[in-house]
Amino acid sequence: MPGPAGMTRSVPPSTILSVVTLVVANLLPLAGVLFFGWSVFEVLVLFWAENVVIGAYDVLRMLVVLALRREGAMVALIPFFIVHYGLFCAGHAIFLVAGFAPGLATGDLSRTLPAALTAGSFVIPLLALVASHGISFLANFLWGGEWRRVDGKALMGAPYPRIVVMHVTIIVGTMLVVAAGSPVAAVAFLVALKIGVDLAAHLREHRRLAAPAEAAPPQGALP
Repeated sequence: MPGPAGMTRSVPPSTILSVVTLVVANLLPLAGVLFFGWSVFEVLVLFWAENVVIGAYDVLRMLVVLALRREGAMVALIPFFIVHYGLFCAGHAIFLVAGFAPGLATGDLSRTLPAALTAGSFVIPLLALVASHGISFLANFLWGGEWRRVDGKALMGAPYPRIVVMHVTIIVGTMLVVAAGSPVAAVAFLVALKIGVDLAAHLREHRRLAAPAEAAPPQGALP
């Protein structure tokens, strides 16, 4: 029989915790569809807002690398990322409006998006997404020690692959939903599709940063 060295390493408790919170937070938009009559566009607005949340936590990760590993490159990369990612999110919002809410003027985005996200039925799902990514940040990046192993400069591009894959999948799914006339079951399928893609990306990201037991912190990291 294979010894311990040949056995698959168990999933860290920090990853299990972040996976559970991710799934729970992503199930709340389903409640919006079932009990509050959310449209396809409202579901997509919430998913768009999650992009902003992901970007904010990425800035926190870069700040941690700057503070604990003293990587001076972060001083320039952080403001550059904020501007670049902000433009990316703005472009994404314009695309959503053009594709799924053509009656809404693009120039009204600065008023309509904050108003939509602070509406009563949006607050709890939005806060749940903030908490889900916050738990992952605390459990995996800080407590799990990912800050020691992550490539600091690579953090600037880290959110894009996950977001692009997730949203291409969502947009394709949305087109199918719209073609079906947006019945509740089809919108619920869209939410389930997003959970699956997001969960796969989450596990892949943290599996890549998982440290072998004998790994030493990179040069320059604090003990």
